[in-house]
Amino acid sequence: MQSIFQNIYKHPLLPEPDLQSIMHLHKQVNFNKGDIILRSGCIANEYYLLETGLVRAFVINYNEDEITTGFFTDGEIIISPPSLFQRTPSQETLQAVTDCIAWKIVFDDFQQLYHNLPGFREWGRLWFSQQLFSLKQRSLDMITETATNRYLKLIKEKPQVIQNVPLKQIATYLGVTDTSLSRIRKDIVKTTGN
Repeated sequence: MQSIFQNIYKHPLLPEPDLQSIMHLHKQVNFNKGDIILRSGCIANEYYLLETGLVRAFVINYNEDEITTGFFTDGEIIISPPSLFQRTPSQETLQAVTDCIAWKIVFDDFQQLYHNLPGFREWGRLWFSQQLFSLKQRSLDMITETATNRYLKLIKEKPQVIQNVPLKQIATYLGVTDTSLSRIRKDIVKTTGN
């Protein structure tokens, strides 16, 4: 258990006593495959450290189709930042793809830590800057990389997505049709023999 906190809240300005305070404010929760963690239209009042499992974020587009916007895997934070921090209804739905073990912290406890632990504030700034970088990189990849390269990157960075998520959901995340993704997968098998 402690390792997930050490990995996620890793920062040189967070000493062990502060880490213990942070851990104390988290509660273990389990989600079953298919559980909705946050429903679109609801305001997030917590975020989760994902110890094991896989969660996806999705929206419903103008055609009433589900479009996957992100995946959360082991050791990541399951969160809807605009909803949690701006106290606005979430545009995304967060759903467990597999059974999950996670650690929940509610907004008020987060605020308490943020105001009382300078190292936690610094960790938060660093985490947000990394998230901004990742989001920008994903936007650039959608424009500058081929669908094949985006798929290969997903395999490399989050192999559990490929193993556990239906192709249709992966296709929407990559911005391609199911048919195109099937063709990409066949081409990769032909090229690599895998």
